[in-house]
Amino acid sequence: MTSTHVEPGGAAVSLAGVGQRFGAVTALHEVTLDIARGEMFGLIGHNGAGKSTLFKLMLGLITPSSGTLHVLGQPTGAPAFRQARRRIGYLPENFVTYDNLSGREVLHLFADLKRVPRTACPALLEQVGLAGAADRPVHGYSKGMRQRLGLAQALLGEPDLIFLDEPTNGLDPQGIADFYAILRAVRARGATIVITSHILAEIQDRVDRLVIMHGGRIAAQGTLAQLRSGMALRLGVVATIAEPDQAAALVAFAAVAALPGDGSGAPTLEREGTRFDVRCAAADKLAVLAALLPHARDIALHEPTLEQVFLGYGGAYAGSH
Repeated sequence: MTSTHVEPGGAAVSLAGVGQRFGAVTALHEVTLDIARGEMFGLIGHNGAGKSTLFKLMLGLITPSSGTLHVLGQPTGAPAFRQARRRIGYLPENFVTYDNLSGREVLHLFADLKRVPRTACPALLEQVGLAGAADRPVHGYSKGMRQRLGLAQALLGEPDLIFLDEPTNGLDPQGIADFYAILRAVRARGATIVITSHILAEIQDRVDRLVIMHGGRIAAQGTLAQLRSGMALRLGVVATIAEPDQAAALVAFAAVAALPGDGSGAPTLEREGTRFDVRCAAADKLAVLAALLPHARDIALHEPTLEQVFLGYGGAYAGSH
């Protein structure tokens, strides 16, 4: 039997010019994308941006109208992909199962479907925090408990590639922290994780790279730092400066603001009491910090959030078409 595991250094998922049409509607337009083995990869976009269609394609549920798509080294339309798909885990946005079964029985059912020994189930139930509720009927589970059970079934068989669609839906803050701790452990063994979420603050520091979808196209892709740079968004420097030190701080800031810039605009300053609120380009960050730091009692740097980046790319992309 041919191995379905990705060769070291190879892409876990590779799309080249993939388009998807449903009758007269074009859902995806020539999407080209590689997701490296071992990555935590984010997929974000407005409703209708094409995220769900991409997930269905990568899961092999639908066939591309055009272009080529390889998952775990296999074309999704090839017979060999049936074997490769056993190395894929998937947690849908709304995990639905038989409510009259217990959590353990649900996991047994999925283990049988995936041809995974049932002996793997107790450790997974423990891992997701459901060992104490394993024999309770699922109809008595909270939404967060159902999501934990859904995650457990997605992890059955130690898959090489895991797709998670809005996976923390219904989890409380501790549950979210536990969830990502599990993902870190899963990733440590080499698994690739593709995650989509509308809670951008939750994933911005957890994904290695991400794609922003808009209108069935990739509006931008890269690390968060690369996307920030591409949008040239201004960052914030907030300093607390006591009254006796403010005059010197103003002189130092004025010197930085007067320096020749790169065309992105000079740093700006708003002052209220002891608070100095500066907005500047990334290129001016170190100069602003050097000017204010000697006079500040406290100073904080605020990089543009993923939400700001997302809105910036969405607006720019919409305006260019």
